[in-house]
Amino acid sequence: MGLDVILATDVLSPPLTGIGRYSYELTRRLASHSDVERLRYFAMGRWVADPLSGLDQPVHERATLRTRLAANRLAVRAYQALTPAIYGWRLRGNRHAVYHSPNYVVPPFDGAAVSTVHDLSHVLHPQFHPAARVDFLNLAFGASMKRTHHVITDSETVRQEFLERYDWAPENVTAIGLGVDPVYRPRSREEVEHALAQWNLRYREYSLYVGTIEPRKNLERLLRAYGSLPLELRRGFPLVVAGSKGWNSDEMHRQMAVAHDEGWMHYLRFVDQAQLPLLYAGALLFAYPSLYEGFGLPLVEAMASGVPVLTSSTSCMPEITAGAARLADPMQVEDIAYQLRACLSDTQWQDSARAKGLVRAAQFSWDRCTEQTVSVYARVRRQIEGG
Repeated sequence: MGLDVILATDVLSPPLTGIGRYSYELTRRLASHSDVERLRYFAMGRWVADPLSGLDQPVHERATLRTRLAANRLAVRAYQALTPAIYGWRLRGNRHAVYHSPNYVVPPFDGAAVSTVHDLSHVLHPQFHPAARVDFLNLAFGASMKRTHHVITDSETVRQEFLERYDWAPENVTAIGLGVDPVYRPRSREEVEHALAQWNLRYREYSLYVGTIEPRKNLERLLRAYGSLPLELRRGFPLVVAGSKGWNSDEMHRQMAVAHDEGWMHYLRFVDQAQLPLLYAGALLFAYPSLYEGFGLPLVEAMASGVPVLTSSTSCMPEITAGAARLADPMQVEDIAYQLRACLSDTQWQDSARAKGLVRAAQFSWDRCTEQTVSVYARVRRQIEGG
């Protein structure tokens, strides 16, 4: 008998974040997986026929309930007090199914439950989030873990962080790396120059950062480090920032405005998914000195695009890049600046990093991620049913 799977799809709304991308790729592949006999979708307390149908709607029309709650601590507490019972009632009668939450929180469920814990930033670095978001996770996470039979993490780093802090058997926590879409690949100058022209960029003559503008991504120190480079180098290889405005980012936007006026920084805001692979492939360097990640999907997208990577020496970044990237201490502006200058000037390293990055990125695929996830479903169901 095949698997009966219920997949939570709360985060499938545009623009897709890293967790949204993870949910999207799982949704597409589970629907046709030979071991999945039945697949249903559950989002925000409701059964959903097609969770992908709304992804082409304008972003401003698709704000999720959780997003609207994020800034209101009283609303978060009310939401957490009321919704588990409602969700549990609507999920009743599925004792033989496997429920998978790709986004931490598992509601009351009488079958097998799997939770993906992407990172523990709300525990290790609560300062990186709005207070209401931390409240929600602190309130929901403990109860969710009591309902969960198996935890999936995106990296071995986060798996070890989880095991160090929670009393779980190691065999019930599995690290499964994310994937990378084949659209992220090396491209010639001719393939990307038309797209780059709309942003006044030249092939392999800029550094790139892709990600939400928020404190955890450490963009403020990256800007300070870049600003300390010789002006000729900065203007010859400007820093390009692509990402939506996030929480607590006013100071970073002020810094970006100053850098733009000085002629060495371009802020592209949110870049459409169709254009993003071209922006990656045209870069000379991908700079991503994040303070903390659960996986760091942009790192793999950059490596798959044949772009040398500079990232952090902390958290999971050394694990994910596995010797293919140059590493800097993300807390030290001077070290980031030193590594930036070396990356931009050392053509031999650039060639080596491109080759190593392509090899490393090839080890991550959404098909592999899905296969390993389905294996977890099967294992958990056998455990619950005593098979």
